[in-house]
Amino acid sequence: MSAVEKINESVAVGAREYLTFRLDREEYGIDILKVQEIRGYEPPTRIANAPSFIKGVVNLRGTIVPIVDMRLKFSCGNAKYDTFTVVIILNLHQRIVGIVVDSVSDVMQLAPENLRAAPDVDSVIDSDSVIGLGSLGDRMLILLDIEKLMAGVDMGLVSDIG
Repeated sequence: MSAVEKINESVAVGAREYLTFRLDREEYGIDILKVQEIRGYEPPTRIANAPSFIKGVVNLRGTIVPIVDMRLKFSCGNAKYDTFTVVIILNLHQRIVGIVVDSVSDVMQLAPENLRAAPDVDSVIDSDSVIGLGSLGDRMLILLDIEKLMAGVDMGLVSDIG
C-alpha cells in the first residue's frame, strides 16, 4: 500500500483531528480518537529486562499501564523530564498504553488537502507507522499510526495489542 493510499484510507471523507505533541524539535500528530487522557509525568516502576524505551509501568485507577518514552524510542537523545513533560494515555484495541512526550501542543484539524505522503527515507520510525505529513500554515506534522507503532515487534506489547 502506497503512502498516498494510507492517507486516503485514514482520512476517508472530511477532516480528521490530531493531538499534536513535540519530541525535541519535531512535531507529531496522532488520531485524537486514540487518546484517553493526558497526565503529568511521574516516574514509573521499572520492569526488569524491558527495552530501554519502556520506562516501566504505572497504576492508573487499578489498571497497570506500560509507559513508553517516545524520545528514547525515536532515538532523540536523552529525555529531559520537566514541568512540560506529559504522558499521553492511549486506548489501543482495549489495551491502555502511555507514551512520554516533551509537551502536548494542541488539537489540529486537518482536511485531506492538508495531507501529504511522507517521503521515502530511512528513519528510526517504521515507515508503516507514518501515515504522512500534515501541514497547516507554517506548521508541519509527522502523522503517526500509533496503533501500528505500538504493535511493533520491538515494543514487546505485540501479544497484548495485536
